[in-house]
Amino acid sequence: MANIKSAKKRILVNETKAARNKAIKSKVKTCVKKVEAAVANKDAQAAAEALKVATVEINKAGSKGVYHKNTCSRKISRLAKAVNGIA
Repeated sequence: MANIKSAKKRILVNETKAARNKAIKSKVKTCVKKVEAAVANKDAQAAAEALKVATVEINKAGSKGVYHKNTCSRKISRLAKAVNGIA
């Protein structure tokens, strides 16, 4: 355990940030799974709607610093390619 006050604070701040990042990543994964499920069922309407929601969530995670911007772009591109493939 840390003895210095600033080190103790860093531990608390890091735990808070880790919990926040974990929640955001979980939300993104859920959205991605919904898109992939719609693509697997070949439901173009549902896939397009799920893609919109997933795109917003992925971009939000990128702007918060949870994901790198290139990672966000790659995830969105792959999902869009999958959705366009069933249309």
